[in-house]
Amino acid sequence: MNKKNGLIFLLLCVTFILNAQAVHQDTESVFSKTLINFDPSTHPDALHQIDSTVYIGNGRIVLKKVRLPKFTHSTKLSAKITLVSNGDRWDKSGSCFIIPNESGINMMNVAQNKAKYPKQDTARYENLTGIVQGENYKPTVEIIRFMTPFGVGHYSAIDNELSAKRKPVYIDGWAENVIWEEDITDLLPLFEDEVYVGVFIDTWTKEGYVIDLELIYYESQLTCNIMPDSHVEPLINTVYYIGQKHPDIFARRDVEIPFTIPANAKNVRLKYLTTGHGGHSGGDEFRPQENILSIDNKKVFSFTPWRTDCASFRRFNPSTGVWLRKRTVAYIAKDGRAEKEIEEPLASSDLSRSNWCPGSNIPPENISLNDIAPGNHTLTISIPDSKEIEGDKLNHWLVSAYLVWEE
Repeated sequence: MNKKNGLIFLLLCVTFILNAQAVHQDTESVFSKTLINFDPSTHPDALHQIDSTVYIGNGRIVLKKVRLPKFTHSTKLSAKITLVSNGDRWDKSGSCFIIPNESGINMMNVAQNKAKYPKQDTARYENLTGIVQGENYKPTVEIIRFMTPFGVGHYSAIDNELSAKRKPVYIDGWAENVIWEEDITDLLPLFEDEVYVGVFIDTWTKEGYVIDLELIYYESQLTCNIMPDSHVEPLINTVYYIGQKHPDIFARRDVEIPFTIPANAKNVRLKYLTTGHGGHSGGDEFRPQENILSIDNKKVFSFTPWRTDCASFRRFNPSTGVWLRKRTVAYIAKDGRAEKEIEEPLASSDLSRSNWCPGSNIPPENISLNDIAPGNHTLTISIPDSKEIEGDKLNHWLVSAYLVWEE
């Protein structure tokens, strides 16, 4: 294309951009007012299907087949979850995910005892099956990692017996629900064909939670804005969906994951999700700990995943536990400035935690690997200060990672 034609083509693109029809938006409703709970009486062990919704784990996991349109132009994709408590008072870890079609073994046929996760090198993975790739298996890919708040919706009425006297003065009322929306455009290659999308909540109550899940896509209508070819390569996922254990492996060793970069890959990125859980006050949930990522023994990223803003989620947590703490407060009295000792409420949901708050989602870290060469490599994940499980102190880190590149 010569310079003149190139300029004309660019002007045509700009004209289309200014047109109101430049982007087509639509929504795919995956789940609507769907109950996720633990109830063996209504959801027997193995796989249980009602209409188009599949339940496994006695109702703690719901799945549904999703088919998105064939996108030919550049498209942005986001996922939106709306959640309310159906009576569960507690904060629980949750995961919205997609099962790669390339994986012949998945959590559904494992739940039916039709397959087993591939056995892994015990010295490397300590019998934590299903967390990395194996024969005919690829790990589940997370769309959104989230943490349910304490009782949002169910306990949010102004006269609710449990929460009415727990509302702090700095909020004007309890939220009716919690909503998370996240850009998942990088995962578009996994939606090329009909695929299973699911939601897991680690609830152990019959009441559980009610969720909505929508996939929202924005496709460009510009003829010059062509969808690039790209690829998603799942590496690891330690979320214990079904038939898996709480993963405290990082307390004893680094975890190594082999992978291969093809010759035609460009704009390679590593997406990394991590949250620490359990262990009471001195465990992985309530103690800052560095996460270190290395490729071929060279550190490429490190950070301490720690949230100090959990008090900002207070309106989503009507059923959280509350303690009283004494402190001296300065205030404005009738006669001017004064000080006195008061008892002040401190909510469990206010406490800082390992990369999450009750009521938050957890966006992945995005690590550019533009300088990585084609060929075989090893990702090493290290959390050197993490703790082992000890009795009911269920220390563990939920970690997932995948690679994205253009082809």
